[in-house]
Amino acid sequence: MADQHTPESQPPFEPQPRPRASGAPSEPNWERAALERIALAAINEQRAARRWKIFFRFAFLAALLLIVVGIFSASHEKAVATGRHTALVSLEGEIASDTNANAKDIDRSLRRAFADTDSAGVILYINSPGGSPVQAGIINSEIHRLRKKYPAKPLYVVVGDMCASGGYYVAAAADKIYVDRASIVGSIGVLMDGFGFTGLMDKLGIQRRLHTSGVNKGFFDPFSPDTPTMDAHAQEMLDQIHQQFIDAVKQGRGKRLHETPDLFSGLFWTGEKSIELGLADGYGDTGYVAREVIKAPDIVDYTEKEGITDRLARKFGAAVGAGAVHALVLGGWKIQ
Repeated sequence: MADQHTPESQPPFEPQPRPRASGAPSEPNWERAALERIALAAINEQRAARRWKIFFRFAFLAALLLIVVGIFSASHEKAVATGRHTALVSLEGEIASDTNANAKDIDRSLRRAFADTDSAGVILYINSPGGSPVQAGIINSEIHRLRKKYPAKPLYVVVGDMCASGGYYVAAAADKIYVDRASIVGSIGVLMDGFGFTGLMDKLGIQRRLHTSGVNKGFFDPFSPDTPTMDAHAQEMLDQIHQQFIDAVKQGRGKRLHETPDLFSGLFWTGEKSIELGLADGYGDTGYVAREVIKAPDIVDYTEKEGITDRLARKFGAAVGAGAVHALVLGGWKIQ
C-alpha cells in the first residue's frame, strides 16, 4: 500500500516572485519619476513658448513703432532746398478745418515756402471744389500778407481739374492764375443747405416738441416749419458772404476781370472761357510755370502733410464740433 501523505506532512507553501517583463524598470517609484520628467518637459515647453510669444510681441511692437515713426517723419518732413528752386504748395480736396486742405496747414506751408531764401517763386497748386468760406478767407488773407512781406517773390496758382467756389476764393489772391483748357473755374457764390421733415412728420403723426429761451433760437430746426422771417435772415447772411467773396475776387483780379451779368452768379466755366472772362491769365501746369515763368525748373514741395497723431486729433475735434453744431442746425455754410 502506497504511502499517503497527510497535510501535516506536506512542506509549507512559499510564493515565488513573478517573473519581470523584459524592459520594465527595475528602480523603485519609477512611475513617479516618469511623471516628474513629463511635467518638467511640459514646463520647459511652456517657458519656451512664452519666450517666443514675448519675442514676437516685442518684434511686432518694434515694427509698428518703426512704421509710425516713418509715417510721422515723412508727413512732417521739411522740404530740402537744392539751391535756387520753385516752391510748391498743394491744396487738394474740400477746404475745411478737418481736411488736409485746412487753413492752418496751407498757411504754414506757404510761410515756409516764402521764407526760404532759395525759393525764387511759389506755386500754389489747387484742385478743389470749394468748401468753408472761413477757411478759404483765412488762406486768401495770408497770401496777401505774404505777398506784401516778400514783394520780390511771386505766387502763381496752377489749377488742376477744378478751382471752384472756395478754391477760387483762395486763387484770387495770387499774382497770376494758370489753367488747363478743360479745367473748371468759377462758381462764385454761396449756399446754405439743409432738410425739412415737417410734411413727413405730419403723415406719421409725429409731434415736434421744441422749447427755446429765445424767439429765434430754433432757427432752421429741420423738424419745425420754415418761416418768412427765417428765410429773410438766412438770405441776408448769404448775401453778405457772397459780397465778401465778390470783393475778394475784384481785389485780386482787378482790371483783368471782364464782368458779365453771370460772372458772380455761381456759374462755372472751362479754363479756356475763364481766360476770356479774366478769371485766369493763361495756360500752364506746374512744370511749365516753374520752368518758363519763374525760371527755376527745380521744384521743392513744401506742402504740410498731416501725421497720424494730428489726423486723429483733428478727426476727434471735428467729430465733437460737428456734434455740437448739428445739435443746433442741420446743414451749414459752403462756398460751393
